[in-house]
Amino acid sequence: MENAVAPRMPLIGDQAPSFRAQTTQGEINFPEDYKGKWVILFSHPADFTPVCTTEFMTFATMMDEFKELNTELVGLSVDSLYAHIAWLRKIQELEYKGMKQVEVTFPLIEDIKMEVANKYGMIQPGQSSTQAVRAVFVIDPQAKIRCILYYPLTTGRNFDEIKRIILALQKADRDGVATPADWRPGDDVIVPTAGSCGTAKERMENQDDETYCLDWFMCFKREK
Repeated sequence: MENAVAPRMPLIGDQAPSFRAQTTQGEINFPEDYKGKWVILFSHPADFTPVCTTEFMTFATMMDEFKELNTELVGLSVDSLYAHIAWLRKIQELEYKGMKQVEVTFPLIEDIKMEVANKYGMIQPGQSSTQAVRAVFVIDPQAKIRCILYYPLTTGRNFDEIKRIILALQKADRDGVATPADWRPGDDVIVPTAGSCGTAKERMENQDDETYCLDWFMCFKREK
């Protein structure tokens, strides 16, 4: 008997796999319902677990920050809709790092059959065959996957980094630049590498108040 072929995990640059699913906010048709918006689609291992609870409280308190960036949040685990509702109600009773009475209003997908999780490679048998890992897919307004992050079951996500990724991708799209290591809004950005010897020579000889080069292949635009 031949071994079953594992579903292919979507990669950066792929169109986000489509699906319909029941959520704590009703049915969603993804990605069609999110046209024109950035989306953070993320999975968590299970409801009523401590690491996941801290993550949901953090995401919920940052929801307005993401909305200001035209970004919607969509969560997923393989638990039932009733478990989701009970857990989210319990979260409102907890307090963590000053966060209290936290109401989670973004949709949380019911995925008992693991259909969506398998489409996105969220079930990784080396970790668990019944729980999703902590996957994060950043999806742009054209429903293209732009960034993928995976965390193990034991490690909570860095939400400042998730927001920084959105900011960096939007900056790159808007201005046709790249962002260097540890970039934050307001930091200098990298302009596209020179495509010819002539352009490289011109850049090195004509640096000004707006642009500067460390070498012919590494030129920056000042943001301040």
